[in-house]
Amino acid sequence: MDQPTISDYGFLSDCRSGALVGRDGSIDWWCPDRFDSPAVFGRLLDPGAGHWRLAPVGVDRPGQRVERTYRPDTLVLRTVHHTAQGSVAVTDALAAELGARGHQLGQNSPAVLLRHVEGISGRVRLASDFVPRPEHGLLTPYLHDRPDGGVLAVAGATMLELTSDTLSLHAGQDGVYTEFEVAAGETVGFAAAFGTAYGVAPARLDPSDMLAETVRAWEAYRETHRYEGCYPDLVRHSAVVLTGLTYARSGAVAAALTTSLPEQLGGERNYDYRYAWLRDFSMTLRALWVAACPSEASRLFTWAARSIGRVGADPVPVLFGLTGERDISEHAAEHLRGYADSRPVRFGNDAWRQRQLDVPGEVVAAVWRLHHLLGDPLDYEVREMVCGLTEQVADTWRLPDRGMWETRDVDRHYLSSKVLCWVALDRAVVLAPRLGERADPQRWAAIRDEIRATVLREGWNERVGAYTGAFGSDELDASVLFLPVVGFLPATDSRMRATIDAVERVLGAGGGLVRRWATDPAGFLLCSFLLVECLVLAGERERAGALFERAAGYANDVGLFSEQIDPYTGAQLGNTPQALSHIGLINAAWRLTEPTTD
Repeated sequence: MDQPTISDYGFLSDCRSGALVGRDGSIDWWCPDRFDSPAVFGRLLDPGAGHWRLAPVGVDRPGQRVERTYRPDTLVLRTVHHTAQGSVAVTDALAAELGARGHQLGQNSPAVLLRHVEGISGRVRLASDFVPRPEHGLLTPYLHDRPDGGVLAVAGATMLELTSDTLSLHAGQDGVYTEFEVAAGETVGFAAAFGTAYGVAPARLDPSDMLAETVRAWEAYRETHRYEGCYPDLVRHSAVVLTGLTYARSGAVAAALTTSLPEQLGGERNYDYRYAWLRDFSMTLRALWVAACPSEASRLFTWAARSIGRVGADPVPVLFGLTGERDISEHAAEHLRGYADSRPVRFGNDAWRQRQLDVPGEVVAAVWRLHHLLGDPLDYEVREMVCGLTEQVADTWRLPDRGMWETRDVDRHYLSSKVLCWVALDRAVVLAPRLGERADPQRWAAIRDEIRATVLREGWNERVGAYTGAFGSDELDASVLFLPVVGFLPATDSRMRATIDAVERVLGAGGGLVRRWATDPAGFLLCSFLLVECLVLAGERERAGALFERAAGYANDVGLFSEQIDPYTGAQLGNTPQALSHIGLINAAWRLTEPTTD
């Protein structure tokens, strides 16, 4: 098969897991138990790793058109196929729990994929090819016909049951292959339910009823959230995507749905992003505060505090599993070819072992931003977390680290890491009256001021005429755009303004894209949105708005961003949908709305 582009995929979620469905009607990624569990459909990473295609027969013939759209404020995707014989719509969703409303969304999702076919005009013949391959394609299941017309697939610990509300299905040797016709006004529903061989049986749901129920659950969730600012449609949709990346049972936000989608086609920078990054914590909470619901903060803080545990001398990991797992050691899946033959395919992420000094600052800043929502006094675990992280920063800020881009070479004195150490101490000083006896605001303030003086002295490079990525380095790095965003320096400061101009001039890749560093092969969308914020803070709101619109234009036809954009082709690269890209859009839009708001 021809490999679909990354932007060809739409995103489905039940706030437990997610799936990717292509414009061709094929679901090529689904890890049904939770976001970071093994896939049963993995054709995204290998042609033989499983899929479920539901589309008109001969869908690739010339002249046929596909139109897609989400139901407003949901992740229920409707794809209309226009063919020579007529038009047909396929609506796809991951089922919500019956009766789930508001913040119940995702708490007990049944792990059921729903697909609903509706004839619009003419008479169209469709094919359903259901080819599960559990455990990332390592297993081929046994298929058994059920007395009620469904098919049960069993392999290892995985069970999948495929049913239809109108068709009788039959097991083939390696999949369930069905052809049928629909005329205008006719409907056919399918449900693929996940269960475990030694635990929970697959749920039995009516596809049509549960599709309507799922739409109601998403709509009810979004009704409790308001946003009044610039670009409301874009912001609301990005907020829905962030909700879809949230593992509702813990509140953790997955960095992306996927693993190993490459930053460069054929390259080796292919990482597993199906985990929750503490580095993204403050930005995530800011985005959720702006576009979603501040009351979600308490659960997310509890997740962070419990994941971190008592803070000692060891570095706090930058990422955790979705329920706080610390050891998520990385391994390569040699049996998978990789997206567009980009190897290795990785499961797990060894960045959890790195020292990254920016992490405590992100967490403490998040507590500072939303402390008024967390009660008074602060929860014991939150107080202990903030004090422990702040003390660790005070003891370790002089050390080199791997930086926010998680380099896998050597430790350096990254500027952004030092600035986030300053943030941790600066915010902790403000929070000190609510932190109990462990707080030491005088000491923290003195170290904070020492960090600031060091950054201003060591971070400025006279030869380059800018603050560079690391002390003593001549290389520009877009991470320095955080300095005005976190309030370390005003964007109007002469040196900071020169740095913003240098980043835009040297790291700009055209079309509103900004690379992380000079040799980065693609534009990194978060950096574009950070530049928007910096331009607003520098007083260039009109130019910032134009840049925002160019960057926002890289979304695919259903409003999804991956991590990066090829500056030559405009193609999406990297894992998708990428939380940081959508977070960047929300925060930049809010900055355009309230240019003086921190």
